Amino acid sequence: MEQIPLPSPIHYELVLQMLERQTMFAVTGTPAMREKVQQLIITMRKAAAQQKQLEEIFQQAGLQVDYRWSLNHVNSDPNSSSDRFPTRQTPPA
Repeated sequence: MEQIPLPSPIHYELVLQMLERQTMFAVTGTPAMREKVQQLIITMRKAAAQQKQLEEIFQQAGLQVDYRWSLNHVNSDPNSSSDRFPTRQTPPA
């Protein structure tokens, strides 16, 4: 059975911690920027929650999740999704 690749949940947590601890502190004196950072934090929390829901749907469907740490995942299976859908090598024009 093929595993479904998803970002490791730690990616969300690292971004959230940086936004909450460092970015928010850096924009303390600028209310408009604080609001933008707060909106980004909310969006990241929603994305993490949506991924959790997706994981539960996959689990209920009997599919396994393969948590990935990067796009450079090495897989020895020539039929894996990472081989069928290679990452973009050149930046978009």
